[in-house]
Amino acid sequence: MEVITEEYIIQKSSQELTALLYEGLISRFEEALIQIGQKDMVGANKSLQRANDILCRLGAGLRYEAGPIAENLDSLYNYMAAVTIQANLRKDTEQIKHLKELTETIATTWKAALDKKEQGAAQSVMQKVFAYESHVMRTKI
Repeated sequence: MEVITEEYIIQKSSQELTALLYEGLISRFEEALIQIGQKDMVGANKSLQRANDILCRLGAGLRYEAGPIAENLDSLYNYMAAVTIQANLRKDTEQIKHLKELTETIATTWKAALDKKEQGAAQSVMQKVFAYESHVMRTKI
C-alpha cells in the first residue's frame, strides 16, 4: 500500500477520501483474514478494530440532507460495524469474507459514481471551451 501524506489527503475531495476509506477497509479485512490464517489473533484483533474505526469514520461523514441514500448507508455501516465486532470476537473468517465482499461492492459502485461525475465535469468544461471558441471566432469575423 502506498504511503499517504498529509499533502496527498489535502488535495483530495471528500468523495475521493471516501474511496480511500473503502480501500483501507478492504485492506483491514484482508489483513485480518491472513492473520487469522497465521494464528496471529492479536494482529487480527488490531486489524478488525481498525476496520471498525474506518466504519465509524464513514458513518460520521454522511450528509443526511442527501436523503435516503445517506440513511441507507448509515444502516449499512452500523450493520457492518456490528458484524465486524462479532467476527472479531469469534475470529470468524466467513463473516470477514462477507464484509470484505460487501465493501468491495460498495467501493466499486462508489468509484463508478465518481467516474461518472468526473466525466460529466469534463463534458461541462469542454462545452464551456467550445462556447468560448465559438464566441471568439464570431467576434473576429
